[in-house]
Amino acid sequence: MEHADNTDQRLTNLEIKASFNEDLLDKLDQVIVRQQQQIDLLIREVTLLRQPSTEGGITRTTNPRDELPPHY
Repeated sequence: MEHADNTDQRLTNLEIKASFNEDLLDKLDQVIVRQQQQIDLLIREVTLLRQPSTEGGITRTTNPRDELPPHY
């Protein structure tokens, strides 16, 4: 009978560990989904920042040399 009790205890411990692992996996999945959403948002923002912007119909230049005052 002692062997059966030991097996039951080991099985119970394994079930507890499996339950904790499932919970951890669910939490990690949620983190990955949230991080992917943040990455997608950042990609959209970077794409918008890379596009030449127009203010008042004039295209802004991104070359610093084009922005030097005329006396240089």
